[in-house]
Amino acid sequence: MTTLEILKSAKRAVPGLARADSDTKNRALLAMADALTAHQDSILAANGEDLEAAKGHISTVMLDRLALSEGRIADMAEGIRQVAALPDPVGQVLRRVERPNGLRIEKTAVPMGVVAIIYESRPNVTSDAAALALKSGNVCVLRGGKEAFRSANAIVEALRKGLLSAGLPEAAVNLIQDTSRQSANDLMEAVGYVDLLIPRGGAGLIRAVTENAKVPCIQTGTGICHVYVDRAADQEMALNIIENAKTSRPSVCNAEEALLVHRDIAAEFLPKLKARLCDGRRERGLPPVELRADREANAILNAVPAGETDFDTEFLDYILAVKLVDGVEEAIGHISEHHTGHSDCIVTADQAAADLFLACVDSAAVYHNASTRFTDGGEFGLGCEMGISTQKLHARGPMGLEELCTYKYVVRGTGQIR
Repeated sequence: MTTLEILKSAKRAVPGLARADSDTKNRALLAMADALTAHQDSILAANGEDLEAAKGHISTVMLDRLALSEGRIADMAEGIRQVAALPDPVGQVLRRVERPNGLRIEKTAVPMGVVAIIYESRPNVTSDAAALALKSGNVCVLRGGKEAFRSANAIVEALRKGLLSAGLPEAAVNLIQDTSRQSANDLMEAVGYVDLLIPRGGAGLIRAVTENAKVPCIQTGTGICHVYVDRAADQEMALNIIENAKTSRPSVCNAEEALLVHRDIAAEFLPKLKARLCDGRRERGLPPVELRADREANAILNAVPAGETDFDTEFLDYILAVKLVDGVEEAIGHISEHHTGHSDCIVTADQAAADLFLACVDSAAVYHNASTRFTDGGEFGLGCEMGISTQKLHARGPMGLEELCTYKYVVRGTGQIR
């Protein structure tokens, strides 16, 4: 099917899905989760073809982002089941007012309609997006990257089998078949067909959508995330947080990209950092982290000198920019100048410094003594996420069911006229 044909089919499915009750949607979600695991062999085979085609064209870190396994498919299925267990947001009365003239006004949550998602090489986004869209009463139109097309197609085929077994139309979940830039442009310009467009990927994709979309869109994703180690920090805790935030999965948007360290502890802390992230990981057969340090930090680390753009780069790799600062105020100022509004952390035992940081850093998620890797729909109790919004209007942070709803005013009267 062409992109326009898919959009027309999706639009026709909107009324039926908006009317579906919670039991029907939950039954469909559980069937979709079961279908994923039942068809894991075909999904893994398709993913193997994607991986083979991508070798030599994308980095090892990005290959890991593309790769599926039985465990990852099981996690995808579990994410769908968690969404099924969440309260249905559709129909919730957000505010109720009874006017002196007897009118009863209810601000009521309703689905957006058709939600389109443009994303890159993470196959799990396919099932996460489909589950959240369905539970919130929306039809989803998915446009994945060409590197993951076979994987996404196999996942959607399985999800649709689950939908049909539960009596819902397969057009509730759609995958754009054209992986060229034209299909992305078509979605950006699909006025009258797409009610909300969500780009989920790198800085180039986000910029292209926000600059060119004619349909409503939400900016998500790019994560230049910071950890600031204060002079009052527990240094062992700081090392644990930094290693997790940087190395547990460096290809994702909530991974740490920049480290700020208080000057008063730099001489003691930075050698420990190098031993943990570089020498220690190399000795354990793990990829070492390349430290790109400013002039003062590099005098201690003897690492790679930081370039002009290193503190403004989402590396998505085993690379960490390092800078020394005078204290929490300078850390806040640096973050304000260089971050992307995603996730930033302070490690300290000084409650006043922590409170100042949490109040003044203007990001979707701010942390005290915890890894930035927790900025995730599943970790926040949302089941999974449609993306992580770095803007402020309508949605901010991990986008779950509530963020996929809009509202309308339902007004009940007994013949009142104005």
